[in-house]
Amino acid sequence: MEMKKFKVNINNEIFEYADKTKYFDIVMEHKKRALLVKVNGKLQELHKTLKQDVTLEFITLSDAIGRMTYERSAVLILLKSIKDIYGDSIRPVVEFSTGNGLFIRMNADFDIERIDKRMRELVDENIRIEKMNVHTDAAIQMFHDAGMYEKEKLFSFRRVSRVNIYKLEEFIDYNYGYMVYSTGYIDKFRLTRYKDGLVIVIPKKENPDIVEEFAPEEKIFNELDSASKNAEDMGVSNVGSLNEMIANGMTNEMILISEAYMEKKIGDIADDIVKRGNIKLVMIAGPSSSGKTTFSHRLSIQLRAHGLKPHPLEVDNYFKNREDTPRDEKGELDFESLGAMDIDKFNEDMLALLNGESVELPKFNFKIGQREYNGDFLKLGEEDILVIEGIHCLNDELSYRLPQDCRYKIYISALTQLNIDEHNRISTTDGRLLRRMIRDVRKRGISPTKTLAMWDSVRRGEGRNIFPYQSSADATFNSALNYEIAVLKQYVEPVLFSVKKDSKEYLEAKRLLKFLDYFLGIPSDNVPSNSILREFIGGSTFNA
Repeated sequence: MEMKKFKVNINNEIFEYADKTKYFDIVMEHKKRALLVKVNGKLQELHKTLKQDVTLEFITLSDAIGRMTYERSAVLILLKSIKDIYGDSIRPVVEFSTGNGLFIRMNADFDIERIDKRMRELVDENIRIEKMNVHTDAAIQMFHDAGMYEKEKLFSFRRVSRVNIYKLEEFIDYNYGYMVYSTGYIDKFRLTRYKDGLVIVIPKKENPDIVEEFAPEEKIFNELDSASKNAEDMGVSNVGSLNEMIANGMTNEMILISEAYMEKKIGDIADDIVKRGNIKLVMIAGPSSSGKTTFSHRLSIQLRAHGLKPHPLEVDNYFKNREDTPRDEKGELDFESLGAMDIDKFNEDMLALLNGESVELPKFNFKIGQREYNGDFLKLGEEDILVIEGIHCLNDELSYRLPQDCRYKIYISALTQLNIDEHNRISTTDGRLLRRMIRDVRKRGISPTKTLAMWDSVRRGEGRNIFPYQSSADATFNSALNYEIAVLKQYVEPVLFSVKKDSKEYLEAKRLLKFLDYFLGIPSDNVPSNSILREFIGGSTFNA
């Protein structure tokens, strides 16, 4: 009996393969370095088999989803290597991204060369990474027996009846997302000892053949480290613990403690500004949806409590008129580049204010693309201080004529300290993306599909205009709240379901919906009106 064959469309070229051919075998035949495949637009791992005529796309390390898969798989091999060498005497915790790497905290001393050697042995052996689909109760028992108590807690709140677990030889783990076919795929990585743990660096999607040296960002690491330890002290370092607190009726207490911790951090920054004595310009920058507006207001209140008179100022009011705005490589108006700002006028006005002169401040009319002057004059007295917000505020080219000693620069970002469990991190980017989608729908009438479509461009702009300057800040502020995703879930989940299955953004929407499934939702009633979270969900006392 002749075996059934199916047509496979690859880059508009038709090939025929037998029924139940593994996608791994198709990938190997085409000599592609694919980590996953898209089958008729649906993401699949390479152990899956052909069952019908399909259109096939290869997902590589150059794709965002491919890079996440590579990182996830590299971490699995790392955890297995540590287990092989140290047994249960070391309990590694995957914490957060730092610099260009991923930080793993270790609870005992370790030999990084031995771990590196063991990882490379596993890679050279090209061992299959097996996927097991088991009943959730069985998975909970497996995690308990393996001493993975945070995973046990996480899955005690899962509604699904079955769960996928990955197995590498005898080592089992749960991983949030797909994995590569075998260990041989993870042949590019670098381990570096750092602080009380190690950092693993893998290639960037822009340069998939290059593993860079670890480039630490000390200030960002310290802020993340502090937030992570604070979350642990509060008992909400991961989603399982968060869900447990919600289930036990401790939501309001958790919100109050989280907000109090954030207020203390804002107060500490205000104290530092006042102690310096000569600060007249507080300059705030951070990536999209960091909560810059609310932070500026709350910092201003703290400064007022010290007897200062803060005046908010948005650098966006110094945009060049529309006809003078530069264009990007696609010929579109580039509002995110420094060239879009009238730097000379900004410096002229700020210098005049520092010299005690009265200055008429502009207001940019975004509808007509012109700067306007409406009689808004300002003169700085001894207690007056400017609180300036804009994406270029950390870049000295923006304020090139202004004296360094009167400037205080603050970098703000939502540096998520909560993780899914001890081996699966929550991306800081995901937290900001959820915030932005909610705000885009509520305030701008922008659909989640469009927000998702724009997100890569937004991230590229941040990479050019914000992240390179974050280490120059005098203070770093983390605007992420331990409880916030449980609140955001109620707002973003319904709108994510509006993303159409035939859109390019559907896979990302589906990933985020799966991610939100881990959380028990909580109402926003007890979120304070001055919370940074209110900037996105509405109801802010600052009308943010």
